Amino acid sequence: MKKILVGIMVMALTVLTGCGSQQTADSSSSAGSGTVELHVSAAASLTDVMKELAADYEKEHPNVRIVFNFGSSGALQQAIENGGETDLFFSAAPKQMNALEQAGLLLEGTRRDLLENEVVLIVPKDGGKDLSDFQQVTAADIQHIALGEPKGVPVGQYSEEVFTKLGILDAVKAKAVYGSDVRQVLSWVEGGEAECGVVYATDAAGSDKVRVAAKAPAGTHKPVIYPAAVLQAAKQADAARDFLAFTASDSSRKLFEKYGFEVK
Repeated sequence: MKKILVGIMVMALTVLTGCGSQQTADSSSSAGSGTVELHVSAAASLTDVMKELAADYEKEHPNVRIVFNFGSSGALQQAIENGGETDLFFSAAPKQMNALEQAGLLLEGTRRDLLENEVVLIVPKDGGKDLSDFQQVTAADIQHIALGEPKGVPVGQYSEEVFTKLGILDAVKAKAVYGSDVRQVLSWVEGGEAECGVVYATDAAGSDKVRVAAKAPAGTHKPVIYPAAVLQAAKQADAARDFLAFTASDSSRKLFEKYGFEVK
């Protein structure tokens, strides 16, 4: 529980600042002479595949240095609305992209639906509860259910849709611990701080410490679509367009599929 309380405090700070963790594909602290610095905000569930994509892109474009800001799509949306430097945005749900589009913050003609994912229930791989259905999270021996914070974390929104459809949302809320993004939800289940949690199939596939107990029943949530777009205020619009096109290439498609995403 101590780790969960610390995580909640971190979540609050994240929402207040409106941004996620910032990382670069290149470990150098400053861009070289003539280097284009491309700022990309991406949903936390894309962390691993985006790092690999960026490394491949930078090999082909040595003059480009990609600076990532990973976090919940809601926090990234808020950071963009508050003027945070972003050239390109990859969201884990249409909701956040729709809000930016309605506010006139997307570069016209650049938005595209890139990927699709699945919602799954996970338990610790070693010693985890013997669950096989989302309905079973209401059992008396389940005390903590790790979920994404539904206001700003898409996987949390999808989770609430599932539990609402199943008619058990109130019972789930009584046991819920809310993470600032999907990776925090995953880490709580990996460490045993929560008996179960709801994440994307790709996050579960990338961990050797959890197993998938069940997939969300068909029709219980909206499709998990990942849209991407260049920002109207992009300082590197040409580079952003080019990297976005690169993510839709055949080589990138294979990489996304390796990580478990379905390419649109």
